Amino acid sequence: MKRLKTEVLSQRLERFHNEKRLKAYESMRHIYDRLVQHLISEFNKLPSIGTRTAERLAYFVLNRSKQDNLSLCRAITDVNEKVIRCELCNNFTEVSPCDICKDQRRDQTVMCVVEEPHDLVAIEKTGKFNGVYHVLMGVLSPLDGIGPENLQMNGLISRLKENAIKEVILATNTTSEGETTALYLCNFIRKAFPKILISRIAYGLAVGADLEFIDSSTIAKSLEGRHAFQ
Repeated sequence: MKRLKTEVLSQRLERFHNEKRLKAYESMRHIYDRLVQHLISEFNKLPSIGTRTAERLAYFVLNRSKQDNLSLCRAITDVNEKVIRCELCNNFTEVSPCDICKDQRRDQTVMCVVEEPHDLVAIEKTGKFNGVYHVLMGVLSPLDGIGPENLQMNGLISRLKENAIKEVILATNTTSEGETTALYLCNFIRKAFPKILISRIAYGLAVGADLEFIDSSTIAKSLEGRHAFQ
């Protein structure tokens, strides 16, 4: 019954957003030519892109040279046709396994589990992690009907069964969904692979931040996760 209510709620939200887009689309029919209108509607499908931003992007494209626009089209076509997911970690790559998974200089005994490929990139940019990764391609979200079977769990289990992994770092986001996912993975790994050390990325204050401007939840987590001064 609870799952049915969740599905109904999700359908209603999706219907609401579709109706909102349709109204915006209809209002543009009398203003823009068909091709420009179509371009705006395609931009409007991108995340965090509203109708006004979509209009600005469309005009930006119209004002660019033909060569620049063709270059953009080729770039989109190339990634659509040539970029795949790594067979081991699920990161986006042109060749599978990806360069990170193939790099024998990295510590193959430590695995960092993240939600999405862009989270992997964010950690990799720090230059402080030299292990391997596993991308879940999402998080647990009961309200959206996303359970463990919808995540890339089989690949994770297979890699843990190889007995090479000694530590798993759970680096999901600190959202409610991210915390739920981390807790589920912790319990699952602890039960199925008791010899593997499980750690969670630390909660902390932003570098250069003033305490008076930090929310109490972040300060509380920072206190709980304190460590010896080095």
